[in-house]
Formats: sequence, structure tokens, C-alpha cells
Amino acid sequence: MEIRGKVHEVGAIQQVTESFKKRDLIVAYAENPQFVEYIRFEATQDRVNIFDNLSVGDDIEVSFNLRGRPWTNKEGVTTYFNSLVAWRVTKLANTAAAAPAPGYADMPPVDISSSGADDDDLPF
Repeated sequence: MEIRGKVHEVGAIQQVTESFKKRDLIVAYAENPQFVEYIRFEATQDRVNIFDNLSVGDDIEVSFNLRGRPWTNKEGVTTYFNSLVAWRVTKLANTAAAAPAPGYADMPPVDISSSGADDDDLPF
């Protein structure tokens, strides 16, 4: 999965156990500019360095995997956790000056009305 946004915060590397480390990245995602979402991504182990060259305010694209896992407490109640695990971060060039990628909105309309000649053999 991929998402584009602005770097809001780059966390420090956390040594969780002797053999496990992680690092967080908070991205401001503004699909609707009135309601900015702050999304937390994490990188683990040898991937913690992918956030090294990022600065607050950078326009980026994050490639990530969605992970989920259950955890059962001592009382037997199961809770589910989701994680967004980043595996690549790409700084975007000046996105304001870049041309938008072609999409459906850029395609010319197609006339699908009947031309009066029934020369096709489709049953619908």
C-alpha cells in the first residue's frame, strides 16, 4: 500500500528488547484539507534507518504493509492491534509544480449512444 503526505514528526530509534528495535514516523495526510489525519507508521529492525533523511514538512510517499495481530490478556479477553509497517519512503519533488498523474478525470468523454446501425452482435 502507498500513501502521500507531509512529515509531521520523526521519532527516535527505540531499543525495545536486546534484539528488537523500532522507530515511528508521523505523517500528516490531508485527503480533505479541513480534516488532516495524523498517521503513525513504524519501521523495525534494519529498516529503522529509512527515516534518517527526512525532515518535518517534507512531502513524501510511504510504501507500507498493514499488519494485524491478536493479544489475549490474563483474564482471557482478546484485543486486536493494527500496525502500518513502512518498508520504503520516497521524498517527492516539488509536488506543487509537478503535473498531476493522468487519470479518469483527464480522459475525454466517449459517446456510447446508439448510432442507429445495429451492426454489433452483442446481446445487450
